Amino acid sequence: MPMPRAAEKLLIVESPAKAKTIAKYLNHEYRVLASVGHIRDLPKSDRNAIDIAGGFVPHYEIVKGKESVVENLRQAAKKVKEIVLATDPDREGEAIAWHIAETIGSPTSHFRLPTSKVKRIVFHEITKEAIKEALARARTIDDNLRRAQEARRVLDRLFGYDLSGLIWQKLRYGLSAGRVQSPALRLLVEREKAIRAFHPQPYWVITAEFKTVKGKIITFTATVEPNTEAAAEKIVQAGRASSWRTATVQETKISRRPRPPFTTSTLQQAASSRLGFSPALTMRQAQRLYEAGQITYMRTDSTNLNAAAAAAMTALARELFGPTHAAAPRVYKTTSKAAQEAHEAIRPTDIRQTKAGSAGGEKKLYELIWRRALTSQMADAEVIQTKIVAGASDETVPSFAAHGQRLTFDGWLAADPAARSEEIELPKVDEGESLALQKITSERKETAPPNHYTEAGLIKELEKRGIGRPSTYASIIKTILDRGYVKKINRALQPTETGEVVSDFLTAHFRDYISDSFTAKMEDELDEIAAGQLEYVKSLKHFYGPFHQAVLAKKTLPKINNLGEGPPEMRCPICNNEMVWKLGRAGKFLSCARFPECAGARNTTGEATTGPKETGEKCPECADGKLVERDGRFGRFIACSNYPKCKYVKRDTNSQAQTNDTKVKCPICNVGSMIEKRGRYGMFYSCSNYPACKNAIKARPTGDLCPQCGALMMAGTKTIPDRCSDKTCPNHQPHKSPR
Repeated sequence: MPMPRAAEKLLIVESPAKAKTIAKYLNHEYRVLASVGHIRDLPKSDRNAIDIAGGFVPHYEIVKGKESVVENLRQAAKKVKEIVLATDPDREGEAIAWHIAETIGSPTSHFRLPTSKVKRIVFHEITKEAIKEALARARTIDDNLRRAQEARRVLDRLFGYDLSGLIWQKLRYGLSAGRVQSPALRLLVEREKAIRAFHPQPYWVITAEFKTVKGKIITFTATVEPNTEAAAEKIVQAGRASSWRTATVQETKISRRPRPPFTTSTLQQAASSRLGFSPALTMRQAQRLYEAGQITYMRTDSTNLNAAAAAAMTALARELFGPTHAAAPRVYKTTSKAAQEAHEAIRPTDIRQTKAGSAGGEKKLYELIWRRALTSQMADAEVIQTKIVAGASDETVPSFAAHGQRLTFDGWLAADPAARSEEIELPKVDEGESLALQKITSERKETAPPNHYTEAGLIKELEKRGIGRPSTYASIIKTILDRGYVKKINRALQPTETGEVVSDFLTAHFRDYISDSFTAKMEDELDEIAAGQLEYVKSLKHFYGPFHQAVLAKKTLPKINNLGEGPPEMRCPICNNEMVWKLGRAGKFLSCARFPECAGARNTTGEATTGPKETGEKCPECADGKLVERDGRFGRFIACSNYPKCKYVKRDTNSQAQTNDTKVKCPICNVGSMIEKRGRYGMFYSCSNYPACKNAIKARPTGDLCPQCGALMMAGTKTIPDRCSDKTCPNHQPHKSPR
């Protein structure tokens, strides 16, 4: 049997998973290899990273650990007649393709890669047809797209390094700023301050239950909300003494149109609200689905669908739900003013594949994408909205109203029942019909402050203001969380004390550079570079000259040693002197105003803290360091006195476990107790008897057991009551259970 011929062409993608999928669609003519992401980047050190005087020329280096990948690509490139670069169809993909071409043909490898040997292809789905079509439309690397990505990378480096260096000098070592992260942080801090400044006002909601002539009970609400209890009680008493009848009955037919197929932003928002996924998790799962050939490219601003895909969705809707549920092909207008590339919305590559994904998260996300794509080509749902107004015989009593709706035709909701409205259906009544009052009550409430942003809400706001692009939303949120500037409590994003101090400093001294208008303008300029309408050097010069001067002008600012006077009742625990707010690694704290003469300190709750205490031990990692006990964000810990030059921290597993112990006994092994731990996805609670017992839950245990299955109950939230920790138990999501 003859041996198969060696491949004459080399096709390079970013990921091994993508390479494996594409290889299935190509014959032995191509060898498919992966660069495993970026192979070159700016050095971590700022020294010589960018030649500003020479025209903002970046100095790239092979990413540490990628040397063998690069060498493998170089050797493979020497043996073939043609090299096809099939990286992702966006600016970052174009930049990766350019880096690969530049690197594997580098003169230092004693091999110059001929330009005629390199081809670039793009596709928005990994299917056999899409790959074949892309190969037939091969082109050269788009230098405008590549330059736009390079401009973003250089811009972010210049912004971050200049501002971060200043913040280190004026606030505290180790803090940082970012071109798009800092405006996002500013939004969160502004919302936090609005919540703090909010003064709730009382009001009374008055409800009444009436029985219709046909014996149906309807709950009505007063159309006015008194701001005093006396006024509310006056209405209640007058209502009880009155006779009632329906004043008006309004029925309005409305059509609920399906929503467009997903863009990156709307997918992240829907996955957050429906599945509880973080934006970063959503993008990881979507990346895997894309690389497996199951969905189209997941970084997009577009709501377009190609004609064949739309027709297939219409046909499937007709088969599954009947001809009345299928709509004529719908075309959705892309609302984003800054759509980068004119490719498609996110959709399944084969709409008839109702399930896909190799893991639970992937399967859930695929189903979400499948339903959204299918419903986008289905008929409108038809709804009758009803408003019934009840009037009292006493004309001093305000009218009461009941709102509801009934679904007359489900349309696209047949494929997405989770999108149905929760409004109740009201019984049929006639105008002038008498109503029998069953009860009337008032309830005191207070006006509520603005809500904290959730991840979904922040993404929506960033998109609305033109801050960042679809591919950056997940990294923006991850960065401010990782830096400790923001914490996520349940689903709410709340700035930490450190984040607030950094944001206040930037707002006070660099307001123009973290404003919506500046950030959006820079994104527009990057779009213009991508379109070939603006020169790379001209754009960066226009930004960096004034920006660098603004940073230099602030070098004369005094170091911010305190953040304001402390509460007068909080006195130094050592000398009873006044105290001032300062910023430490664990956030804000109160320090004696006489520091360093006096080292008295208190935490934000007023509890006295002590300074570093020597333990008498030498640091095992540096020559002259001593181990000292300090106060940290999570309590006392022992570390090297030479921090930050030496970052040694002594681990004390038993002490840490005692600090985080919830004292709730593990019901699985009946030996250990549930302790709080921090993992890559945040806080969780697991048995102290690990690894013998691997019981773990995602929220704090209450100490109670589930009445249905006996598993531990977890603490609830404002909207979700205490719930069972067992995902298979109906009591795991009691708020979604039918009442």
